[in-house]
Amino acid sequence: MHVRLTSPANAELAAALEWYANIERSLSVRFLDEYEAVIEKLRDNPWQFPVVHNGVRRAGLWRFPYALLYRIHPAEVEIIACFHASRDPRRWQDRN
Repeated sequence: MHVRLTSPANAELAAALEWYANIERSLSVRFLDEYEAVIEKLRDNPWQFPVVHNGVRRAGLWRFPYALLYRIHPAEVEIIACFHASRDPRRWQDRN
């Protein structure tokens, strides 16, 4: 299945990568590797992750406190947020 990031999710991903790169370059590489692993899981079976709010599902990254929040459409998976676990969830819930 095709996976598409919305503009806000893409900006959040870029900000996370930049933040980890500023700490240590290898951290941003590991973050991107985990992100890509979750994307592959979404392509294979997007229904495997739980619904958390109004049909939005959450797929967590394994070693980083981030989750991809997404909706399943007939032809694609739409990622609406790449969200840090400590942030207020109302920030992504308003994207519904």
